[in-house]
Amino acid sequence: MIDHHESKVIRNLLIALLALVVVFIIGTLGYRIIGGPQHSWMDCFYMTFITISTIGFTEVVDVTRYEYGRLFTVFIGIAGIGVLGYVLSTVTAFMLENDLNVSRRRKKMQKKIAQLSNHYIVCGVGLVGCNVAHDLDSTGRATVIVDSNMQNIHRYVETHPAQLYLHGDATDNDVLLAAGVLRAKGVFAVAHDDSANLVISLSAKQLNPLLRVVARCHDFKNADKTRRAGADEVVSPDFSGGLRIVSAMVRPNVMSFLDEMLKSDNNLRLEEILIPDSLAHKPLSTLYHGNKDCVVLASQRDAKWKFNPPASHLLQKKDVLMVMTTPEGRTRLEQLMSGID
Repeated sequence: MIDHHESKVIRNLLIALLALVVVFIIGTLGYRIIGGPQHSWMDCFYMTFITISTIGFTEVVDVTRYEYGRLFTVFIGIAGIGVLGYVLSTVTAFMLENDLNVSRRRKKMQKKIAQLSNHYIVCGVGLVGCNVAHDLDSTGRATVIVDSNMQNIHRYVETHPAQLYLHGDATDNDVLLAAGVLRAKGVFAVAHDDSANLVISLSAKQLNPLLRVVARCHDFKNADKTRRAGADEVVSPDFSGGLRIVSAMVRPNVMSFLDEMLKSDNNLRLEEILIPDSLAHKPLSTLYHGNKDCVVLASQRDAKWKFNPPASHLLQKKDVLMVMTTPEGRTRLEQLMSGID
C-alpha cells in the first residue's frame, strides 16, 4: 500500500532517472559529433560515463583538438554529476521514507490492537485462514490476523484494507500477547502445519485460560493431541469437506439453503447466544423487543434442545439460544441482554 507522499518520492525518482538517461544520450551524441565516425557509439557512451562518474581514465575521444570539446565535457560533467547526485539523494530519501512509513504504520497498528477487547485472533491467513477472517469481518467482529509470511498478509489486506494484522510467528508468546490474547474472546489456530496449530493452542490457552480456541487439523489422528494441548474444538477441513460433498448429493436443498445463508448480501448467520443472569426467568419475547432481524430456532438447557421455543418460553441462566440473525440483529440482541431498550 503506497500513500501519497511515497508516490511523490517515486515520481521524483523516475524523473531523476529519466534526466540521467537524457544526459547520457546527449553526451553520447555530442562525443560522436565531436570525435567523428572513427569513434564507435560504445566509445562515445564510455566517454560520457567516465566524465559523469569522475573516474578519470584516459579520454577515449580526444577533445583537445576541438574548440568546444572541453566546454562540452565541462557541461556534461556538471549536468551529469548534478543529476547523479539528485538520483542518489532521491533513492536515499525513498529508502528512509519507506522505513519510516513502515515503522509509523506498525506503531499505529499496534496502538489500535492495544485498544481491542473481546476480539478474535486468526493465526495463519492461508486458504482456510482467509475465509475465517473474511467471515468474521462480514459479521462485524473485530479481528487481528497473524502470519509469519508477509505475502499472505498483503494478499488478504489488499481486499480488506482496514484489517488489523501482525507479522510474526503465532507460536511465539510475545506475538500472541501483542495481538491482545489476554483480552481476546477467541483464537483460531488455522496455520497450514498441524504441529504449529498444536503449539498455538497450547500457548494461547496457557496465556488466557478463559478464551476459546478452535484449531485446524489436517491429519485427523492429531485431533486428540491438539485437544489435550488446549483446543476447545478441532476441525478437519478434509473431513468436514467430505461430509459437505455427501450432503450436497443427498440433501441438496438443505445445502442450498445453508449456502444462501452464508453468501447472502445481508450476511445472515446462525449465532449462539448465552443467556446472562439478568435475563433469568424472563420470557423469550424480551429478546424480540424492537428486534425484527432475528429468529430463535432452538434453546439448549442441560444438554437438551427445545426446538422452536414459543415467545412465552422462560429463559434460564446459561441457556444457549440458536438464533438466525443479521449483524444488526445480533447487535440488538447484545443490547437487549445488557439492559439497553
